[in-house]
Amino acid sequence: MPKTVIKKDGRKEPFIKEKIVTSAVKAGAPVEIARRIADKLEKHPEDSIRTQWVKKQVLDELSYHNPEWPKRWLYFDKRIKRLHKYVG
Repeated sequence: MPKTVIKKDGRKEPFIKEKIVTSAVKAGAPVEIARRIADKLEKHPEDSIRTQWVKKQVLDELSYHNPEWPKRWLYFDKRIKRLHKYVG
């Protein structure tokens, strides 16, 4: 189970499963599917995982269930999350 997520800039954060659930739900996935995606990532055996890997896994899983969900996730990631960096 991953304990740490390594960000693009090298910072490390604790692995928080609910972040994956929240982002998947915002992309349109039902809570049950979002939790299954997060559970799958949580079961990854390495202690550390990179955000790029997490992103790819989440997008692949969302796409498997509905091709529109990854598009929504990317929109949210590019527009909304980035906006908070400049406003916050």
